[in-house]
This record gives sequence, C-alpha cells and structure tokens, in this order.
Amino acid sequence: MSKVKRPVNRHKAYHAHVYFDESTLALAKQVCLQAGEIHKVKVGRVHEKLVGPHPKWSCQIAFSTSVFDTLIPWLEVNRQGLSIFVHGLTGDDLKDHTEYAYWLGEPEELNLAMFR
Repeated sequence: MSKVKRPVNRHKAYHAHVYFDESTLALAKQVCLQAGEIHKVKVGRVHEKLVGPHPKWSCQIAFSTSVFDTLIPWLEVNRQGLSIFVHGLTGDDLKDHTEYAYWLGEPEELNLAMFR
C-alpha cells in the first residue's frame, strides 16, 4: 500500500468518518460526542451498519477549514486506536474519497464503485 496521507487543510469543508466495530462502539460514541461538544462541529448518526463507501461502521463529523487545525490534532490524540477517514468536500465524490482522502490511524479500503 502507498504511504498514508495525513490530513491537510486545503479545502473549505470536510468530513471525518470515525470507524468502529461492536467492540469499540462505546469509544467511538465518546470520541464523536466530545468532538462535537469541544469543537462545536456537527456530528451525524452512529451507524451500526455499513453506509456508503465505508468498510466499517462509522460516525460522520462535518466541519470547516476554520476548525481543522484544532480538530484534527485533537482527533489524533483522542482516537485511542480508532481509524478516522478524513476527506475534503469539493462536489466531486470520487476525488473527495481518493485524491482528497486522508487518514488518522490505519487506512481501510473504501468501496468506491458507487462513485464510478
């Protein structure tokens, strides 16, 4: 696999998808809830099923460039082993999930077929 790309603040808006499974569900909920409270970002549903291109259960955090430089380091420190997929929002779903895709933790392979 190629080198893991670290998040870079170069877009106006982002999603961070916190990945988890049954054994890390409580931790993921805690991380997402705290991110929302501390950074005043929008936290979506905690999906205990596969959604979209995501290969694991996930919770989405929506945020803008204005909180990127505080939220991303906070997620890195507080993720406790969870993988977090971060991507820019440009209107091009395929590029957002490939070219503008970044990782905190171990990368996962996305199911990109829906974007092709």
